[in-house]
Amino acid sequence: MSKGKIIFAVLLLMIIAALAYVKHTKNKEVAAKATPQGKGGPQTLMAAGFVAEFSKLSNDLSANGNILAQDEVQLQPEVSGRVTYLNIKEGTVVSKGTLLMKINDADLRAQVAKSNAQLKIALANLKRVDQLLKINGVSQAEYDAAENAVNNINADIELLKVQIAKTELRAPFSGKLGLRNISLGAYVSPNTLVVSLQNMSQLKIDVSVPEKYASTIQVGDNMQCNVAGINNPFGAKVIAIEPQIDEMTRNLKVRAMIQNPNSKLVPGAYVKVKLKLKETPNAIMIPSNTVIPDDKTTRIVITDSSKVKFIDVEIGMRTASEVQVLSGLKAGDTVLTTGLLQAKPGMPVKIIKSTKKSLVH
Repeated sequence: MSKGKIIFAVLLLMIIAALAYVKHTKNKEVAAKATPQGKGGPQTLMAAGFVAEFSKLSNDLSANGNILAQDEVQLQPEVSGRVTYLNIKEGTVVSKGTLLMKINDADLRAQVAKSNAQLKIALANLKRVDQLLKINGVSQAEYDAAENAVNNINADIELLKVQIAKTELRAPFSGKLGLRNISLGAYVSPNTLVVSLQNMSQLKIDVSVPEKYASTIQVGDNMQCNVAGINNPFGAKVIAIEPQIDEMTRNLKVRAMIQNPNSKLVPGAYVKVKLKLKETPNAIMIPSNTVIPDDKTTRIVITDSSKVKFIDVEIGMRTASEVQVLSGLKAGDTVLTTGLLQAKPGMPVKIIKSTKKSLVH
């Protein structure tokens, strides 16, 4: 072997040995950092923490809703027939009881006239039988039969009057008429939509809110409302709350009455609502990213005597970046905000950075 090859082999062995030494040194440093308590000791988790403290919770609920009229109805006739009278001026206000439409009732009025003639005869007959009964000229049974004939005719007349009333379409309450859907002379049936009627003297709003707010919203709470196309917001007050949560949407329906409604507001309009909820003076709020959701429980990780501890908590209100803890966590506890994936129960932990939320007065 030549002298040059020997030198090259020696240099190559020296480079390999140097690289092996560097790698070994780095492994020792990593091991030393991971086990600062000594070789073979438990691994210490380096994490940031959040100190839980009491604070004032002021939460605003944003939701969507629809504007409703105080009263609203789609007017339809009770019987079928030809329209002989029509008193519907679109967009006008009518009083309760106003006759809006009349269906041909000539046959019914003819039957009433016939029954009235029969009644006249039956009354005269009853009067004669009554006089004869006083002198024992007829039996009591004959008198009862004559009286029954009068009662039956009267009942027939009342029935005809009810049927005639059904040929009339009257305003059930005072309100504003909508668009007319029929013309004079049209043949209508109980399925025919004639016109809509709305009482807009007072407007309402129906809002659907998540079920978690069921215990927070109360009758009398104020809402701030906005409608597209109207610059100025308007107020509304909660007047009623549906006693049952919708099983399909898991939402709760809330109804509010608009205070001093704007003349530009129209029933059916889409409205954005902001509801100021009741303030909680002593609430424990933690960052949302510290919560570990599970199928059965909701957990967070805290430090207990410098060791990792998993605890179950009950969650309340949520804001954009925080959640309220109702139970399971005490003021002064330190909640881990980083290292949650590496944390294991009982693992030593060192808080390298601690933050807290000061009490708001």
